[in-house]
Amino acid sequence: MTEDVAEQTHKASTADDVAALAGVSRWTVNRAFRRDASISKKSLKKVLEAAETLGYVPDLSASSLKSGQSNLVALIMDDFANPHKLLMLERLTRVLRRNGWDTLLVNMLDEEDAPRALLNVSQRRVDAAVLIGVDFNDQVLDTARGARRIRKLVVFARKSEHRNTISICCDDMGAMATMADYVIGKGYRKPLFIAGPEARSARLLRKEGFCNKWFETFRETPSSISIPAYDPLSSCDHVADFLKSLSEGALPDILVCENDALAMGAIDAARYRVGLRVPEDMAVVGFDDVPQAASLNYRLTTYSQPITAMADGLVEILQDDQKLDRYDSFKGHIVIRDSA
Repeated sequence: MTEDVAEQTHKASTADDVAALAGVSRWTVNRAFRRDASISKKSLKKVLEAAETLGYVPDLSASSLKSGQSNLVALIMDDFANPHKLLMLERLTRVLRRNGWDTLLVNMLDEEDAPRALLNVSQRRVDAAVLIGVDFNDQVLDTARGARRIRKLVVFARKSEHRNTISICCDDMGAMATMADYVIGKGYRKPLFIAGPEARSARLLRKEGFCNKWFETFRETPSSISIPAYDPLSSCDHVADFLKSLSEGALPDILVCENDALAMGAIDAARYRVGLRVPEDMAVVGFDDVPQAASLNYRLTTYSQPITAMADGLVEILQDDQKLDRYDSFKGHIVIRDSA
């Protein structure tokens, strides 16, 4: 390392410094750090080696002001007790990084924190805010888009008909019709639907999908209960209390759960709080196919959402500014294990 280069590394390096050391133009340096820019491998190698020598890092905030694009996506999430959130987080960040977007994770504390979380995101000039959770009401969504600083507001893994949002989700109605056909085909006739908390805006359609199919077949609507959180422990407590309140002859023969977090809690309740065998005395099915569903303790029959395909759909929306009013309904598949 020359004396001049050594001195340069002790102060903030600029693109001009990198260009001088690499023997290229400043224009070439700028292109080397742009996604999908046209630059020869030889020039790219020279620029990156010079940047590493000088400790140069491009000013992303400055370049985003010029281009109007930050290549940063905010993921606003709640409900981390639900293991499917971590699966979605891993898949989303993997697909986004592969396509040139970094992510800002915001853990929304509760519904009252939603406006503050969205304000926090809007101050960072993100290309999109992706909402993954249950605590978003219409007023919050109106406020977020009304500020005009969040370019795209995407509700992920839930259906949203709010005019200011783009919705990317699984086809819940079709998925639960498939699950209902499976349950009926296995001979179960006394289902109990275990639903999660009722969302204020974007919602799941799994209860409607299952109950509609069941009514079409038997002209009766299945019983249901609601759990206040997508939390296995909460599900275990509430399902156990409900089952204990029933007479032996009134017990359901299968618990159809809105997601795997509720299903795992339901299995624990049936086995360890009520003393039933699963699936011999009472079967259980879930939705999401989280990694824990395949464990020996649960062996849960469930429905797998196409999260990677949904993440690819998000990338398409980010890449195309014309796609501002798009609802994608992705199809997954049933995963049959031992619980039903």
